[in-house]
Amino acid sequence: MTYDPKASANGKSVSCDEEFCMLNTPYSDCRTGMPCDFQVSYGDGSSTAGFFVKDDIQFEQVSGDLQTTSMNGSIAFGCSSRQSGELGASNQAVDGILGFGQASSSVISQLAATGKVKKIFAHCLDGKNGGGIFTIGPVVHPKVNTTPLVPDAPHYNVIMKGIEVGGQVLDIPTTMAIIDSGTTLAYLPHKVYSTLIDKLIERHPQLNIHLVEQSFHCFDYTGKIDDGFPVVTFRFADSLPLTVYPHDYLFQIEESRWCIGWQDSKMQTKDGSEITLLGDLALSNKLVVYDIENQTIGWTEYDCSSTIKLKYEESSGSAYTVASHNISSAPMMDSTKFFTFFLIIISILFNLLK
Repeated sequence: MTYDPKASANGKSVSCDEEFCMLNTPYSDCRTGMPCDFQVSYGDGSSTAGFFVKDDIQFEQVSGDLQTTSMNGSIAFGCSSRQSGELGASNQAVDGILGFGQASSSVISQLAATGKVKKIFAHCLDGKNGGGIFTIGPVVHPKVNTTPLVPDAPHYNVIMKGIEVGGQVLDIPTTMAIIDSGTTLAYLPHKVYSTLIDKLIERHPQLNIHLVEQSFHCFDYTGKIDDGFPVVTFRFADSLPLTVYPHDYLFQIEESRWCIGWQDSKMQTKDGSEITLLGDLALSNKLVVYDIENQTIGWTEYDCSSTIKLKYEESSGSAYTVASHNISSAPMMDSTKFFTFFLIIISILFNLLK
């Protein structure tokens, strides 16, 4: 169902003269009384545009072990009227995009501005069963090791020190990487991508690799992929590893046909540096904690169909158990279901900090 601000009892358009608009829109022709427009472009070249509205959104507040109570929060968000690129394709359409970036316009920043929450959230994408966990607030179990966020970066940028393929260190320079749960696959600088692909297939020179949908390099393989292909490990500042297994970066499109999830990024920053973008391919089956308060991000391998513990109040130190949501997976790419992207944004577990 399409969101209709006019059908909402509390929904209203944000106008150009409101503080939210003045802080979050770059358009100089925005005049008093006019709707506050927005336009967002994403790394894959797709974009969305429309106008800002403000409405009450229902959250689930943690109230005890495996217990929640409903509450509302007033949030300004973009009501999209135009989509382009992959977002405009009917076979890749989504119901919406939940913004949890560091900008003041994001959902997490707006909630934190009310003083009710800390700017800390976590997700755990269950790559085996679909669904997972999404929470706001400090996670006390399991513990995660962290790496610093790059200061003043618009995304969740971290310093990548190196890459290992099957235990062998690749000869690549220290570079910056973006951790992005809004991206399904993983995009690497051309040199890194080429070196990595060569290492992946050097054990199987007989593989007949062919291009599918003009995007994916695929091959036929009847063995166990976790036995036949190497583990890839990214290493970040403060000795934090991110391990990606063959069953993470290879996806099956037919009984014995597999495609490689690593992509040649062909993307650059404004200064000409190539971008490393690590999406759900690398983040699935891990609890990932974004601590904006302390400017760190961390993760640990985890069973995302299980439970975690959240700290409830800073003063009492109480911690409550939160369970995963078993949400049906949504097919992406096209009718051949090349890749399955696990959606977890059905209800947000809202950890109220008094």
